[in-house]
Amino acid sequence: MDDVGEPEKAIPTNLRLLLLLEEIARVGSPMTPTAANEVLGLPKPTVHRLFHRLEQEGFLQRDIDGRSYSAGQRLRKLAVNVLSSSRVRTVRLSVLNALTEDVGETCNVAMPERDGMVYLDRVETKWPLRIQLPVGTTVPFHCTASGKMYLSTLAPRMLGKYLASAVLEPQTPRTLVDPDALHKAIEQVRERGYSTDDEEFMEGMVAVAVPIWDDQKRLMSTLSIHAPVQRVSIRDLEMHLDRLRTAASDLSEIVLR
Repeated sequence: MDDVGEPEKAIPTNLRLLLLLEEIARVGSPMTPTAANEVLGLPKPTVHRLFHRLEQEGFLQRDIDGRSYSAGQRLRKLAVNVLSSSRVRTVRLSVLNALTEDVGETCNVAMPERDGMVYLDRVETKWPLRIQLPVGTTVPFHCTASGKMYLSTLAPRMLGKYLASAVLEPQTPRTLVDPDALHKAIEQVRERGYSTDDEEFMEGMVAVAVPIWDDQKRLMSTLSIHAPVQRVSIRDLEMHLDRLRTAASDLSEIVLR
């Protein structure tokens, strides 16, 4: 009888898993059952049982400390599918189309995944000379505008762990493969609020990226422009930053509306 207290009675059984996932998504960092239960107020055996079940089903995964949990593959896939729903995508593509028309170059929305940034949507330039990176393509964190934008939003301790353990493979002669040099570049991104790729991921391609924030000012995804150096330079793309930030704000509102 004591196992079922008033807090548990107040939360219907069919809502407990959803509220737990909602809390983990809201916090946005690895979370222990104890911390989650400070919000949910369920009996300790119940909340541990819920965490165990979600881990078994792939919605959560245990963190390296063995005590906390973060979003698993199925939960991350669920988030991507929600963002790719027909209603959201239709409006998102209208924003991207308008942006591409204004700047004249290919525009992309990318989301952080475990192994890199994944292109969620893109609108191609009308120029015949273009760089093909289809929707669903995964690109590295360390040498792309979108990836460095994401890295700049990590807490210093987490960024340090990434730099200490990541394999910084050279993609071009300009790829930053020294952790100290990359750390300095990411600090510059954090200070100025946008990121660049000066032929670091692909020879002959330059890009700029800005963040798309969620309702708690956490990076949800990135918005970027990329183009061949035969047509534009980094400085040319930076001239579009105000327009890029306006579009990023519009895209944030679409998801959070």
